[in-house]
Amino acid sequence: MSAPRLSAPVAERRIGPFPGSAGALWMAELARKEPLPRLIIAADARAAERLETELAFYCAPDGPPVLHFPDWETLPYDLFSPHQDILSRRIETLYRLPDLRSALVVVPANTLLQRLPPPAFVTAHSLILRTGERLDPHVLRARLEAAGYRAVSQVMEHGEFALRGSLMDLYPMGSREPYRIDLLDDEIDSIRPFDPETQRSQEVIAEVRILPAREFPFDEEAIRQFRQRYRERFEGNPQTSLIYREISAGHTPGGIEYYLPLFFDATATLFDYLPGHSQVILEPGAEAALQEVWEQIQNRYEQRRHDLERPLLPPDALFLASGELADVFARFERIVLTDTANGTDAAGIAGRAQTPPVLRRNPHAPRPLEDLARFIHDFKGRVLIAAESPGQREALRDELRPLGLRPESCAHWADFRDGTQPLAITVAPVERGLVLDDLAVVSESQLSGERPRPRARKVASRDPAAIIRDLTDLRPGAPVVHEEHGVGRYQGLQLIETGGTAAEFLVLAYAGDDKLYVPVANLHLVSRYTGADPEHAPLHRLGSDQWEKARRKAAERAHDVAVELLEVQARRAAQKRTPVAFDAAAYHQFSAAFPFEETADQLQTIDAVIRDLTGPNPMDRVVCGDVGFGKTEVAMRAAFIAVHGGRQVAILVPTTLLAEQHFRNFRDRFADWPVRVEGLSRLRSAKEQKQALAAMAEGQVDIVIGTHKLLSSEVRFKDLGLVIVDEEHRFGVRHKERLKQLRAEVDLLTLTATPIPRTLNMSLAGLRDLSIIATPPVERMAVQTFSNEWNDVLIQEACLREIKRGGQVFFVHNEIQDIQKIADRLGALVPGARVLIAHGQMPERELEQVMLDFYHRRANILVCTTIIESGIDIPTANTILIHCADHFGLAQLHQLRGRVGRSHHRAYCYLIVPPRKAMTADAVKRLEAFEALGALGSGFSLATQDLEIRGAGELLGEGQSGHIQEVGFGLYSDLLERAVQALKRGELPVLDSPAEAATTVDLRLPALLPATYVPDVDLRLILYKRIAVARDEAALRALQVELIDRFGLLPEAAQHLFALAELKLRVAGLGIRKLEAGPAGGRMVFGPRTTVEPARILPLIQQQPRQYRLEGGDTLRFTLPMAAPQDRFTQVDALLDHLVSRTQN
Repeated sequence: MSAPRLSAPVAERRIGPFPGSAGALWMAELARKEPLPRLIIAADARAAERLETELAFYCAPDGPPVLHFPDWETLPYDLFSPHQDILSRRIETLYRLPDLRSALVVVPANTLLQRLPPPAFVTAHSLILRTGERLDPHVLRARLEAAGYRAVSQVMEHGEFALRGSLMDLYPMGSREPYRIDLLDDEIDSIRPFDPETQRSQEVIAEVRILPAREFPFDEEAIRQFRQRYRERFEGNPQTSLIYREISAGHTPGGIEYYLPLFFDATATLFDYLPGHSQVILEPGAEAALQEVWEQIQNRYEQRRHDLERPLLPPDALFLASGELADVFARFERIVLTDTANGTDAAGIAGRAQTPPVLRRNPHAPRPLEDLARFIHDFKGRVLIAAESPGQREALRDELRPLGLRPESCAHWADFRDGTQPLAITVAPVERGLVLDDLAVVSESQLSGERPRPRARKVASRDPAAIIRDLTDLRPGAPVVHEEHGVGRYQGLQLIETGGTAAEFLVLAYAGDDKLYVPVANLHLVSRYTGADPEHAPLHRLGSDQWEKARRKAAERAHDVAVELLEVQARRAAQKRTPVAFDAAAYHQFSAAFPFEETADQLQTIDAVIRDLTGPNPMDRVVCGDVGFGKTEVAMRAAFIAVHGGRQVAILVPTTLLAEQHFRNFRDRFADWPVRVEGLSRLRSAKEQKQALAAMAEGQVDIVIGTHKLLSSEVRFKDLGLVIVDEEHRFGVRHKERLKQLRAEVDLLTLTATPIPRTLNMSLAGLRDLSIIATPPVERMAVQTFSNEWNDVLIQEACLREIKRGGQVFFVHNEIQDIQKIADRLGALVPGARVLIAHGQMPERELEQVMLDFYHRRANILVCTTIIESGIDIPTANTILIHCADHFGLAQLHQLRGRVGRSHHRAYCYLIVPPRKAMTADAVKRLEAFEALGALGSGFSLATQDLEIRGAGELLGEGQSGHIQEVGFGLYSDLLERAVQALKRGELPVLDSPAEAATTVDLRLPALLPATYVPDVDLRLILYKRIAVARDEAALRALQVELIDRFGLLPEAAQHLFALAELKLRVAGLGIRKLEAGPAGGRMVFGPRTTVEPARILPLIQQQPRQYRLEGGDTLRFTLPMAAPQDRFTQVDALLDHLVSRTQN
């Protein structure tokens, strides 16, 4: 087969050159003057992304829309399917294209060649739903499934829907947010967008557009036609093919997109969606790229065509083939942009554009931006500086002020173009600058060198409590703790009828096959067990004193810890110090060097740390967040502020390796500042350590990073102001004691990757300030994880898939002696890729240069040891291969996987392992657990069991870890909170179960969330737990509003559930242990600490002896007619009002 012929028919112009971003400006101006749909072909995915950003900048705010038809980010004939978000953008672009009168549509060269569904398919599977229209939800469900939407219990991603009674949640393709459609009978009552994180809806809108979820149909007719065409295309028994079997079973296997023609009579191309008067523009390099893509497709086809399980369609069935591209091009006017002087654009930009100069910031010079200042001074026209973010804009302003330069703010390009300001600054993440004879744009890349930049997207800040609630998602067999009966195993929810009323019970299994049925109203007594892995969690026997002893010991220990914490707090409150003062301009400049956009949580945490450091009392803050969520940056900024305030900083880490890695990171980050960073660990010679210790004592060292040696008595500081502790739980008791002494004297910042239960957050409130970084950085996606034996083809594909989309690859090989051999093998597997090597035994300068080269994209593959565990963050590296992964621990694998998945691309983690038989049982179990955890998504949910377990000793020291293991971290946290609150009130904590924990209310009414209302069992369990632990009526009301919003009006049984929960709060507050009521009466059992006065009960008994009588001194029995449910609530409320009125007077 020959490559696509790029002949030059009549309507073709060649124009150039366009240095920098001049080409984007030329296209934007052309679009303003001659409004037309224009298809712009970029050389590759990265060039397309860069061009999209530049066009959006030059077209704002009044120019034509800029659309991007993105690449699938898979290789030809791949086994993977594209991510839903990519499909969403593609389908939205296809839907909009035919009706556009003016637009700039950017497409990478390889994507242009793909065959697509015909335009009629997109139109037929698109519809608009409007408020007030009639709608049959079952018909809509069938249409959605035919269009490729997936039915789920909770909508989180594009292409999902959930139908619950009269409510339908739907995340349409091409939409920025999902929608909730509320039906009234068969009419659409309202349509509201909602937040997929909180599931709460927003303001009402008039209509919603629904596009197909895939690029092919998937109803019964489509499957029938696929099967028929498959049998016609391929010889042999189709049942031997995995693809055929999966489609026949109604499943869509990975890579099904490469069988697209089998779903249609005829396919289309992107050109078929363009209006006839459209124009085609080829970017420099696009012609050569089209040639290369076609060759790659043919090579991939030849490599894979002999797989009988997965027979392939020939390239010309899936891609524009020989001659076709030239024929298609002939239908449109074409413009080819070139890098050489070619063609004419006399009145335009090509003749005037010059190559943008490199104006590199020199941090060691007295005036770092001298080159920029000189350029602005010498340039005869006006200059616009484009900063990457608002923070960078302010930092640049601060740096330019001493040079006498005060750029004016402008909102966008048109604002500057039509204005008169000689020097201006705006926020625009453009990579390439622009120089014309009268105008110049200076991009930040010209000042700092090209930086990998994650695509910014507004990310909803997640409520930490909501994340913890998600973690309560239990599976049968998981260990749980019942506060009164001990650790059992969760068996599920069961609907049981008792006394004629139906209720749901949590079934727990205990030792000896005993079962405990817990009413959902008592779920506040049940918590998920954390403290040991599930296999080693204790299993208690019902009715034995084993649990009571363990719980009492844990309560005693919690009391001791609470006393200790309060003592530290008192010492800290009494200790005053001079607040740290720092230079705001220098701080902005330091912050601007952070190559990512900070998340909302990160900014809040940084603000909190600054408030602590500049406040009158010493700081004691814990920063908690998952791997790669930006804790180290918080520590660096804190260190910067402390050093600029004249204080020394000590950073304490548990291992030598971590000390060395932190030392490198801090030294690199502070390289441009007059800050001396030293390391104190075994990797330093005795002479070096001695010199460092002497320099520290004299105040010549600003930041020192080391292991527990830093806590020894021989270490002296001149003016220690800040101690940063990484992974505090890994230090011994002796070191903890030294830390406790420091805590009241210096600022202390602790970093941890452990998810902190909400209860611990409360127990430490005011004792140690807690900051949770729960928001994943920008569009962080869950990392797809696979384990395989070494396979040249698999490794080659993994590397090519990443490099093809403009990314980079980590290959972790932890044996230094043969790391060069592995690098050579990879170089042979992926010809054309530049491979670098990094390991801890390299000379420091060499290692630093390697990491910088990789960071600046001067190489595609980095073969390295685990040195990257906490190395430079590189958002463009989104594939990691870990060789001999069976030798790594779960936490270490988690850390390594945290190196990828830091941008808006789907990330991949390949674990390369020996054959299963050659691995230990533990290694197999570890790898299975690790793969499964990858599917949970990012954020706290990613925390591995290792991290969850180590959280038990995280903030409170090692001494109580045994007690924690016996009772579970959740319950221990509760016990600690109660002890702290009791001591604050001046009371001794009650070591037995508190009375309010055992309060029960039973009005013999069905009180549950019916399965028809909330069908998902796990979700019901989470909701039951949230209702049971609600602390006041306001929390219950908010929950009610949320349920009505998410699931529709509350059925009667759910109304009873909330009413009983509200009643229970009231009863518990009065110290009543039990309240029971039925159609004819009931009883009230008072606890030993009840606040109800006997003087209020006696008149009832004396005046109405038939209705009220006392039994056994602690029980009030009442006989009242209460047949109707509402009567029961009314009578009980009236009785409580009577008992409480005197109490409150």
